[in-house]
Amino acid sequence: MLTMSNIVLESLLKPLAEFYTPSFVEEIAINHAGEVWLRLHGARVPWVSYQAEVLSKQYLVDLIHTVANIYERPFDPIHGIPVVYATLPGNHRFTAIAGPNVQYDERDVTGGVALNIRGGGAPDTSFENYHLKRGHKLLQIKPREHTRPDDAYDRLMSAINDGSPIIISGATATGKTTFLNHMLTLIDKNSRVITVEDAREIRVPQQNRVHFVLSRTEQSNDFNYARLLDLVVRMTPDVIIGGEISTDNASILWQMLGTGHDHFYTTIHAENADAAYAAFADRILYTQPAYNRTDLIAEMRKKIRVVQLSRDGSLRAVTAVV
Repeated sequence: MLTMSNIVLESLLKPLAEFYTPSFVEEIAINHAGEVWLRLHGARVPWVSYQAEVLSKQYLVDLIHTVANIYERPFDPIHGIPVVYATLPGNHRFTAIAGPNVQYDERDVTGGVALNIRGGGAPDTSFENYHLKRGHKLLQIKPREHTRPDDAYDRLMSAINDGSPIIISGATATGKTTFLNHMLTLIDKNSRVITVEDAREIRVPQQNRVHFVLSRTEQSNDFNYARLLDLVVRMTPDVIIGGEISTDNASILWQMLGTGHDHFYTTIHAENADAAYAAFADRILYTQPAYNRTDLIAEMRKKIRVVQLSRDGSLRAVTAVV
């Protein structure tokens, strides 16, 4: 039996439903008003985008407010929690954020909006849909050898191509952000990129992108790094870019790195690669003292590549790739 709330919600969802309800659609993503991205079930094809003027910022914010009210979720982008999770009619999972913590471009100076809606299920939910058959070898997706070529340039390119996590290390003014911006031009232009920054500095050439901002000095609501972790993994990123590693975000960035996503990049202040691993570990230990420092650094060395930048006057150079 439909309640008045369900009737209101389904009516409000109509402009979006035509995108997420078809059986061939796995999920949709909106990074800013007026555009929707679709990802298809079982297809190794890039996300595809459609312009949809009806999906205005006001419509999207009103939708999030309505979902929050109907499902009795807290939602206050300015002074409270700016994120809403819910399961919509049809078993579609809804994830949304609005306000100053999301900024796509200069149009979002006062706050943007982003949301994902995942489909109710694949058209074929059998084991064969997952390529699991008796007597057949398991399918290897993105098999990695994690090679470390002798040549430093090849080591970096190998790390980028195989999706290894990379920390760009260096002192102030060594060009860490500029170097990271160039690295992003080498990533598939069809990738979905999510950044986590203290202030918007990273230039992402990929159009399917979301930028989350957690200012250390101007944060006024209840959006923190713990809530950010849950949000990021629900937004289906192909690439995750963390802001500069600090005591505030180190443990969450380490957890993000362990979520299984490819292409995780971040920066840190350190004078060499050894110091970069140690600094990352020490920042984690500042809020999570239960870790064993020696074991933590050893695990980092196995998982993470470090690109070290150094500076002498106007001369900037890569001095190590490990």
